Amino acid sequence: MVQLIKGINLYLVGMMGAGKSTVGRVLARELGYRFFDTDDLIAQIAGKSITEIFAEAGEDGFRDLETQVLSQLCPYKNLVVATGGGIVLRQKNWSYLHHGIVVWLDVPLDVLQARLQGDGTRPLLQDPDPWGKLRSLLDQRLHLYAQADVKIKVSAEATPEHLAQQVLTAIPQVLKPATDHI
Repeated sequence: MVQLIKGINLYLVGMMGAGKSTVGRVLARELGYRFFDTDDLIAQIAGKSITEIFAEAGEDGFRDLETQVLSQLCPYKNLVVATGGGIVLRQKNWSYLHHGIVVWLDVPLDVLQARLQGDGTRPLLQDPDPWGKLRSLLDQRLHLYAQADVKIKVSAEATPEHLAQQVLTAIPQVLKPATDHI
């Protein structure tokens, strides 16, 4: 597989709670790639938590940092990058994501709700109706996630290792075969 993808980066997209970071770490280990989580990098660069960034700079300020981090990662090779759930909202980010293979972890709403139950660290869910907000975010982003190169349907029972294997199995199907020129 490593020879087949020739250092092409993998970018994991999907909703908060989809398992991008967990699956990403497994993929990086399988491929011998380095793993990065854009949210972790943003917090590190800003010296603040994501919640603090949202409180001080708002969602737009956070999205600016997110685009900056993505732009700095995409020139490198041999990376698996777990992105924030809203990274797909900005067209500019797609220009960076398309430097690699975009993998959508498609998780049903009820599974996301179960995974995010009691998680107070998600600024966008600090809402009187967090599940209504989650549904609204998913509805808003579905058509954008659908632009990914690879779509992986995630069930409640799927393990990170199983999902990583599904990604690795799907990648050869999206790679363009090399053509020999005479």
